[in-house]
Amino acid sequence: MSLVKEFIKKTIFENKVTIFSKSYCPYCLGAKDLFDDIKVDYKALELNELPDGVEIQQALAELTRQKTVPNIFVNQVHVGGADDLKSALDSGKLATLLNEAGIKNKL
Repeated sequence: MSLVKEFIKKTIFENKVTIFSKSYCPYCLGAKDLFDDIKVDYKALELNELPDGVEIQQALAELTRQKTVPNIFVNQVHVGGADDLKSALDSGKLATLLNEAGIKNKL
């Protein structure tokens, strides 16, 4: 396995909520705002600010079949992008994932 994929898996494993993001992306900002609003800590990796950000995004596309950011994981489960996060919030799936992870939240 490549070092980049190992880095991705390690990051997802070590953080209850991981957002692979770009600092200028409005959808990424919206996803981070949602977690801020429900008082959930997350690890955001701004791919445009990392030297190997392009490689990380390519590896994420291989792992998740999603080429865009944000690319969101909760409790090691791939939630998807901004629209998927909103759907998970509306359906109750997000609350379930957060509760299963033992994360206190405002949902």
